[in-house]
Order: sequence, then C-alpha cells, then structure tokens
Amino acid sequence: MKIIIDECLPKKLKNDFGINFIVKTVPEMGWNGISNGDLLNLIYKKFDVFITIDSNLVYQQNLDRFPNLKIIVLKAKTNRYYDLKKLVHKIIKILIRKFYYQVFVIK
Repeated sequence: MKIIIDECLPKKLKNDFGINFIVKTVPEMGWNGISNGDLLNLIYKKFDVFITIDSNLVYQQNLDRFPNLKIIVLKAKTNRYYDLKKLVHKIIKILIRKFYYQVFVIK
C-alpha cells in the first residue's frame, strides 16, 4: 500500500509506519505548494492513501473524481510530531482492514 503524507505534517512521521507500507511525503515528491485540487490529481495517479490534517479538503474538493483514493484526516492537539505519532497505531489498524469509506477521521 502506497501512502503519502501532506506537507503540513512532520516528515519523520513516515518512519513510524514500519516496513509493510511504502510511505512518502509531499515534499519528497517535489509537490510542495501545489493547490489541493492539483495535488489530489497527482496523488491519485501514484498513491492509495493520503494523510492530512486539512479537514476542509473534504468540503472543498469533489472527491468523487478520485474514487479509489482513501483520505485520512488527523485530528490532534497540534500538528507536531509528538501529538501525531500517537495516532499512527490507529491509522495502521484502519489500513490493515479494508475500509469502505473514502474519508476517515482519526482522533
């Protein structure tokens, strides 16, 4: 499973997913600063899951254009690594199971 982590999240978060996932970050792909619509088009072509903290994305974009892309929105106290790494085990639990919703919010 190929996962991409949004540019507003700490890069080192990708290291917490272990070897069962291929995890990249938006900056690693050279996609920093690209608007959400264009970014989703790029992500859709290469990844299965997009992890972000941008809860507005769901309302601002027509996600029907990306039927096989799963989006995980993280809700944490802050977007600092310390707060977000606590959510990784929940993310992995969801990814291991097949989830049928396109958008999943993790708190």
